[in-house]
Amino acid sequence: MTLFSAAPLRSPRTHTRAHVVPIVLGGAAAIAAVALVAYLLWPTWGSRGVNAPDKLPVSVGGTLFNLPVAAIRMKIQRHSGPQERIDLDFLYPSLEPPGAPKHVTSDTAEAALQSIDRIFLSIAAHHDALSPEQRTTTIYPRYLDQAAAIPADGLAMRTFRADTPYGSEDLYSAASPALTARCTRDAATPGMCLAERRVGGADLTFRFPRAWLSQWREVAEAMERLTAQLRGPRG
Repeated sequence: MTLFSAAPLRSPRTHTRAHVVPIVLGGAAAIAAVALVAYLLWPTWGSRGVNAPDKLPVSVGGTLFNLPVAAIRMKIQRHSGPQERIDLDFLYPSLEPPGAPKHVTSDTAEAALQSIDRIFLSIAAHHDALSPEQRTTTIYPRYLDQAAAIPADGLAMRTFRADTPYGSEDLYSAASPALTARCTRDAATPGMCLAERRVGGADLTFRFPRAWLSQWREVAEAMERLTAQLRGPRG
């Protein structure tokens, strides 16, 4: 006697559907994971919540600063608490934090380099390294040309000798308002100046275009105002 199995036979379509379902579910999970990562990494300029602070208390070298969030250049530095270094920039002459960074193309890159409209500031812990004042009085004189400085409009310039580490720079100084700045010379790119000052356990390094020295008093006063504005409460 011939016996027939009572077990139902699955059609090829049912078999295919059983394999497709896990693939679809896996693809959906992968898409969700990619979307989450993209959301977390997406730039957040100008998208802070209404309750987000405009300023952050940041300690550098044990010295407290209140820093505008919009002025902090690196997203990874936009948090409160101790930091080894933090980088900022401010529009000049308003000293306001800049807005969202503009997209620079190959057509606009040269114009962007030629028209710098801001002061750049780095705040870093100095760990008892030589102070800016000590470098000015004990280090720089070793490398300066011996020609006497002749002040122009109250600002004196001395040239570093070509065979020194500062051979492509000049040193500017003034007494009132106080200013000491090392400046590169104009070349393929505009010359830039570097001015330093020490505040507690941190050194503040300002960078600005050399061309601004035509109004050096305003620049010196702007750096003084910024230093005062960024300081936290002092006991």
